[in-house]
Amino acid sequence: MARGLFPCGCYRKPVYIQARFSYLHMKYLFFSWLAVFVGSWIVYVEYSSYTELCRGHDCKNSICDKYRNGVIDGSACSSLCEKDTLYLGKCLSAKPNSQVYSGSWGDLNGVIKCQIEDVPHYDLGAEMELRKEAIAFNKPTKGTSVEKFKEMVLSLLKAKVGDQANVSDLANIVLSIADANKDGHISLPEARSMWALLQLNEFLLEIVLQDREHTPRLLGFCGDLYVTEKVQHCPLYGISLPWVLELWLPTGLHRRMDQWFTPSWPRKAKISIGLLELVEDIFHGTFGSFLMCDVRAANFGYNDRHDFKVMDTRYIIPEATFQEGMRERRCSVDEDCLYGADCHTSCDLTKHRCTPEVTRPNLAKACGTLKDYILRGAPSDVHEELEKQLYACIALKGSADQMEIEHSLILNNLKTLLWKKISHTKDS
Repeated sequence: MARGLFPCGCYRKPVYIQARFSYLHMKYLFFSWLAVFVGSWIVYVEYSSYTELCRGHDCKNSICDKYRNGVIDGSACSSLCEKDTLYLGKCLSAKPNSQVYSGSWGDLNGVIKCQIEDVPHYDLGAEMELRKEAIAFNKPTKGTSVEKFKEMVLSLLKAKVGDQANVSDLANIVLSIADANKDGHISLPEARSMWALLQLNEFLLEIVLQDREHTPRLLGFCGDLYVTEKVQHCPLYGISLPWVLELWLPTGLHRRMDQWFTPSWPRKAKISIGLLELVEDIFHGTFGSFLMCDVRAANFGYNDRHDFKVMDTRYIIPEATFQEGMRERRCSVDEDCLYGADCHTSCDLTKHRCTPEVTRPNLAKACGTLKDYILRGAPSDVHEELEKQLYACIALKGSADQMEIEHSLILNNLKTLLWKKISHTKDS
């Protein structure tokens, strides 16, 4: 009997081992297949996104075809289309129609921006949204004199920044930039390039703030493509993580990680002063007031000297343009009266129209962005006062015009507090 059972036991053991091996083998194959499937899907999604967002070749071909046909001209055209010394490098685009690339122009590193097929314009109608219009580079028309072109520029600038006494000075600056080859004359192709560029809000702000240090320096243009100096460090703070980590990482931990990758506190103080100075410059500035409608750390950066720079100025818009658009926007609740991420007004329920005045000034939004950034690591002898000033700043309500004295007082107090602490250091 015992001998009869023994062989049976010998046969069962290999069957068990074989079954276990088969199970592990199938499990390994399943997870291997799953990994390959997920990896292939990620590669496909990334490739599809890249090919849709990054069309620098199309952008260059479109611009250079028009340049060779004599439709447009500019200081960057020859380098881009003939000498190949203006090179489009890493793609930074966030939208298909707005192509953004890091690149080089001879010995200079820069950022190249180009519009494909359509460009944003401010619709002053009911929606106050960015609407699309094809750029044909057909204005000004053949036969237009320089004097007539100046009148066109002056009229456009008045519509954008308001009819101010010094708007003609701004028009003269535009005309001097339009003369790309500096021969004292503005050719029709140069004028068409400048007219197309003036439709872009961020290019207009480049001109308005050209004598300040808060926007990257304009290096050149060709059609509606233009080149600015590269800003070495962006965003203002924070790190970019793969989307898988972004999905699973807790918000609190991500926020703490963002703060790990920041400069020393004195350097953060210098950068913060730069943002406060930008607020000061665009509030009743040389060429009118501007509103900051998307005040996020991702839109700002700084250079190796820790000078503050604006990276994305698409939502810094002239107050006159904003107010005109809001007056025409229909609404039923206050939430309908929002432009960008940060420019709110209220809804007039008697007219079902948005009111033109913003509920929070630029300074309050800027302080909200700076709060965690500048308080972390602040010296103990200024931390309490700095926190008090920042919360008073964040609490500001109404337009800056309505609270001009309080606005100026808080702005000056914050700048003074920070400057006093770093004025004796090399970071100042």
